[in-house]
Amino acid sequence: MHPSPAFHWSDRDAMLGFVADAAFAHLFAMTPNGPRVAHAPVVVTPVGNLRFHLARSNALGRYLDGAAAVASFAGPHAYVSPDWYGSADQVPTWNYVTVEAEGPVRRLDEDDLVALLDDLSAAQEAKLLPKTPWTRAKMTAGRFEAMLAAIHAFELTVETLRGTRKLGQNKRADEIEDAAAGLDGIGRGDLAALMRRQAAEPA
Repeated sequence: MHPSPAFHWSDRDAMLGFVADAAFAHLFAMTPNGPRVAHAPVVVTPVGNLRFHLARSNALGRYLDGAAAVASFAGPHAYVSPDWYGSADQVPTWNYVTVEAEGPVRRLDEDDLVALLDDLSAAQEAKLLPKTPWTRAKMTAGRFEAMLAAIHAFELTVETLRGTRKLGQNKRADEIEDAAAGLDGIGRGDLAALMRRQAAEPA
């Protein structure tokens, strides 16, 4: 995470909300063959742990049970031009939002795998409304059960949660607004909105 305290994010509930909304992780762990990364959709459990599934053929999955892992989540990010600040003494930078979750991983049984897939599809289908949500009940009988053999599920117990919101907190209010306007101009209104919201928060 960014070393500057100005950008540290410590609100656990807010970070878990960010993770749930992002719903896609880069998962890192050591294996006998060196470090490996996998990419997986994620759901946040009621106690704040992360559940995910991988293809059984994934090079990392076979080593995850009992391993320590880091799950990284990225939000809006973009290059920020010094010209947007209106001063020749500024330097290029990159604004972004990220969260890392670290902890031990355990493999889940088939019942938990099914529950995970139901939770994951329900959460993502809800973002597509209005429409009739997809559920596995729409599948041909036996097809879902047959496909389960190709994947396995895991839970990462979140022991450490680290967040960074690098949104110009070290700049003046007028500089933040100028940079946000520049981001609006390149189609990065999502990041610009976060910068303005951060700037409006009490110090």
